[in-house]
Amino acid sequence: MFNILVVDDDKNIRFVMKEVLEANQYNVFTAKNGEDAFEVMVNEHIDLVIVDIMMPKMDGYEFTEELRNFNQELPVLMVSAKQLPEDRKKGFVSGIDDFMTKPIDPEELLLHIKALLRRYKIISERQIAFGDILLDYDSFTVKGHGETIELPQKEFLLLYKLLSFPGKIFTRIQLMDEIWGADCETDSETVTVHIGRLRKRFDGWEDFEIESIRGLGYKAVKKA
Repeated sequence: MFNILVVDDDKNIRFVMKEVLEANQYNVFTAKNGEDAFEVMVNEHIDLVIVDIMMPKMDGYEFTEELRNFNQELPVLMVSAKQLPEDRKKGFVSGIDDFMTKPIDPEELLLHIKALLRRYKIISERQIAFGDILLDYDSFTVKGHGETIELPQKEFLLLYKLLSFPGKIFTRIQLMDEIWGADCETDSETVTVHIGRLRKRFDGWEDFEIESIRGLGYKAVKKA
């Protein structure tokens, strides 16, 4: 099941989109502005974003521009009541992949979503290509340098999260809450232990490294 993030300041639109998408077997998260959307993305794996333009704090253009600073691949569908060619152009310049005008026809919305997911090969393969390596979400494997390494679930999810946002710092608490769950009784040192295991497994691989950020947490850095 694919995770879709709906970002719109109109709660009625968020509700309707959530109903339509969940009825078609998508898992839906919602946010009322760009800032809240990034909070969701820190804690959840998102496969596609549907974003409005006019929102408080951070509008759809600003959100998309910021997103593209660290993720060039995530499909973004902009949905807005704005219909002028200038609005569409500004959206594509900011980094969106598709544009629809309100009011939205549910069937057309679903067609746009399927096309975007198919275009980015997310429907058939949930994978990340990072340098010369490939992470496969469905098999928890990392392929590269002539070998395939199958990781324990927690290690894979931790690595997948870090490599999904290269250069972005995640705190131990953020990683703990997402991968182990907010109700887990294990302390955040578990993250440190798993990071250590990942470093040992991929010691000598020149594609990436996991850096410790003193007093904060960790980030993945692309080397190749």
